[in-house]
Amino acid sequence: MKKKNIAVSAAAVSAAGFLLLSGCGGTDGAVVRVGSKDFTEGLLVSEIYALALEDAGYKVERNMNIAGSVVHTAITSDEFDLYPEYTGTALLSVLQMEMNSDPDVVYDTVKAAYDEQFDLTWLDSTQVNNRNGLAIRTELAQEYGIYTMSDLQAAADKIKVCSQGEFEYREDGLPGLAKVYGEFDFASINLYDSGLKYEILANAEADVCPAYATDAQLVDKDRFTFLEDDKKFWPPYYMAPVVRNDLLGEQPEIAEVLNRVSASLDTETMISLNAKVDIDKQEYEDVAKEFYDSIRR
Repeated sequence: MKKKNIAVSAAAVSAAGFLLLSGCGGTDGAVVRVGSKDFTEGLLVSEIYALALEDAGYKVERNMNIAGSVVHTAITSDEFDLYPEYTGTALLSVLQMEMNSDPDVVYDTVKAAYDEQFDLTWLDSTQVNNRNGLAIRTELAQEYGIYTMSDLQAAADKIKVCSQGEFEYREDGLPGLAKVYGEFDFASINLYDSGLKYEILANAEADVCPAYATDAQLVDKDRFTFLEDDKKFWPPYYMAPVVRNDLLGEQPEIAEVLNRVSASLDTETMISLNAKVDIDKQEYEDVAKEFYDSIRR
């Protein structure tokens, strides 16, 4: 992606850069209202942004745990000032535009549309791409050499699929995949509760399941492998902070604070953070603080 999507890991962020943010002047105790969606990843990243803003001298009001179906309406209704959103969600669900697999095109499209239609700014993107995809048992991936969607299509007759009921019918599921990769002649497709899908894979009751690229369980690469979408069927879901323009007009320094944090976040980092909450059962506030402290030192 272009420079706005800064491809660095947390380890690459300079300590000096974060120290410059600490206690920076000019905030006048301004209040920033930070929102989040109602799932682990959204809560984590919003809390990390909130901590960075507090470190920079802002007062933060947290408006966490907002349903994804109303979060866009909430920010446009001035209920809060910023939250992390995904480019794919903005393109398909909010703007209801056609699917596109080019990350830069999608980012530029949603950035321009949000500014024009909603008076909102998309700041620099993280390198967290929480796209749709499929996870496979690593043992089976190694046995048959299945690491991409093309590999899966070629070996589909050996594969048992764990479905949650929509994969076989939605255009962004099996029907769409077949148009791009060819027909998938799976050995079987059985329906399971989505909350059990990784348990189903771990028990070898199925081999492949629909997944998201930052699922916490993907931290265990010896058990689960997220397949590469080598023909770019699914749209990108890069995360970035969306901020009200009136706030940025009053406090332009906020952009630098958030952009520096975003530069520290990538997909692998997000998997690890999600795992600490969803698998290790740590509080998301504690995980966020530990991570923020690690990138500001």
